[in-house]
This record gives sequence, C-alpha cells and structure tokens, in this order.
Amino acid sequence: MAIVAGLAAPHAAQAGYASLVVDGGTGAVLNAVNPDEENHPASLTKMMTLYLTFEAIHQGRLHWEDELPVSRNAANKEPTKLGLEVGQTITVKDCVLGMIVISANDGATVVGEALAGGSEQVFARMMTDKAHQLGMTNTVFKNASGLPDREQVTTARDMSRLALALHRDFPQDYHYFATREFEFEGRHLTGHNRLMYRYPGMDGMKTGFTNASGSNLVSSAVHDGRRLFGVVFGGSSAKTRDKLMETLLDNAFANRDTDPKLVALAAGRPLTRVARARGTGHLAHAGRVRRAHVAVAPPQRRGHGHAAARQRLAAAHAGKHVVARAHAGHAKVKTAAKAHAKTKVAAKAHHKVATD
Repeated sequence: MAIVAGLAAPHAAQAGYASLVVDGGTGAVLNAVNPDEENHPASLTKMMTLYLTFEAIHQGRLHWEDELPVSRNAANKEPTKLGLEVGQTITVKDCVLGMIVISANDGATVVGEALAGGSEQVFARMMTDKAHQLGMTNTVFKNASGLPDREQVTTARDMSRLALALHRDFPQDYHYFATREFEFEGRHLTGHNRLMYRYPGMDGMKTGFTNASGSNLVSSAVHDGRRLFGVVFGGSSAKTRDKLMETLLDNAFANRDTDPKLVALAAGRPLTRVARARGTGHLAHAGRVRRAHVAVAPPQRRGHGHAAARQRLAAAHAGKHVVARAHAGHAKVKTAAKAHAKTKVAAKAHHKVATD
C-alpha cells in the first residue's frame, strides 16, 4: 500500500491526446501516438471496476443477483447515474449493466464499496494494485467511477493492457460490453457508444469524458477472426473521437499505417511537434513494433511568413495605415468571437462531466 501512495502524488496529468491499436491475438502494437503520456481516464476507469467485479463473481465473493446497499456517497455521485437513493439496494448485474450502458457513476460506487468494506478509497487502492499486477505501471486510480481527480491517471498503453486482460481473463463475461440497452426500475435505458452500433464487428468496450480528459474511447472489433483493440484519448468531441477510432481500426485491419496528424486533429490541436513516445523499447515483447510517431508541423516555405508580409505592407504606399488598422480591427473581432465561443463551450462542458 505504501508503494501505491507514493505513486499517487507526483503530479497531475495534462489534458493531451494519444492513440494505440493492438492486435488481440499477438499483442503486437500496430500503431501508436503518445502511448505513454499520462492522461485522465474519465469513465474508462469503470473498466477496472468491472474487472474487479467479474473477478469477485468468479471467486464466489459476489453473485449476479446479490443485492448491494446504496450509500450516501454513491447516491450523491454526479451524472451520469442510475438515480439510486440512499438505503435502497441494487443487484450486482444492474450495477454492471449500468456501468456499461450509461456509464453510471452511482452504480460503479456501489459495487466498489461492496468489494472494499464500504470504503471507496480502499477500493481505489485495490484498483491501483490490480492495475500494477496487470502491467499498468503508469496508472493510478482514485475512485470507482472516473469522476475528476487530478491524481487519477493512466496511459493509452495501460488501457490497452486492461482491455486485453478483460477479454482474456473473463471470456464468458466479455459479451456484456456489447450491451446496448436494458430495463431498470421500469425505465428503458439506452447506451451512447455510437460507434459500436455502426462499426462492423465492434462488440465493446467503453467511452469516457470529463472536461480535463476530453473524449476517450476503448474499442474492440473482429474482422475475419482477427481481433483488434483500439484506444483514443483526448478527442475534441465524441464525433471526432469516434471517427478517429474508425480510421485507426480500418487502417490496422488493412495493414496500413495511420498518419499521426489525424490524432492531433481529432483532439483539435495544432500540428506541432510533440514529444517522442516514451518507453517504446518496452513494446518489444509484444511482437513487431512500428516506429514511434511524431506529429510534425509543415515546414514554412521561403518567401512567406512575417518578413514577407512586412515587405508587402511597406510597399503599399497609399492607404497602408488604413490597411494596418483594418487588419488589427479584424483580428480583434476574431479574437473576441473565439473567446465568446470558448465561453459557450466551457459552459456547456460544465454540465457534461463524466457523462459519456
């Protein structure tokens, strides 16, 4: 436990972007961009809560129809949630379906507390311990749901390891990740893993979103008996995240590489140079490894840029001051418009915490 506490403290992850595609049969990494950069997992965290739930069921410590009590801590979790009330009970199976279909934060907390004697903090340490046992050495969990915590971090590589472990260790339970809808207390609840509904061969796994993480996704799909797992972190929206995952999987199934610039674009980031992926040497055990990808800004052509612009403006004898003022005014209008747009987006995002 002391080791876990030491790992939890160093620094908070910066919201960034990353992607990874792994061959489920060989473990080979087929494509990777920033695979070892720390990011916040958001509701991908529930994949570990589900791992420990499946493990407890197969060890006989939990049963699908066990009724679990709802604590005040669980009932008070922010949406998305099942709407559980303090003092009621809920079955293990409904907690599992709630986590998978609507990413229910209250359901995740209920089962986490049940496995840890009523303490979500203790369960978070159990999650982190299990992560490290599975080789997720850059992961620290702080709660059962993925709700924001600056010290709750993981990487694309670590999440791919968890996805592989869920499929490998619980093949009889993996089908739950393909659940699209279920009935709970008279309500018909439908999921929002939109890509799974339209991508051929996709049968899971989990979406995630917080303001700090952006839109995350872990997916698995099978074509002609070949299973691939994909991870995307930091999408600027669910739509761009899903499109990137679709492209990554399409290319990997066709044995094509994916331009790393597409990963930056999906995150709404400028195409600037990013740090080379750390720890790529550790991939050797998985099989064939492609080169680490670096998104590089296009080189500026000579004769263009600020110097040339100044020369053209200096050559404009008549009305040059008018032109300069017009450009400055236009820039101010654009800046104000951008600021207004960011404010609207931030206000909208404030109400969408861990809802994906």
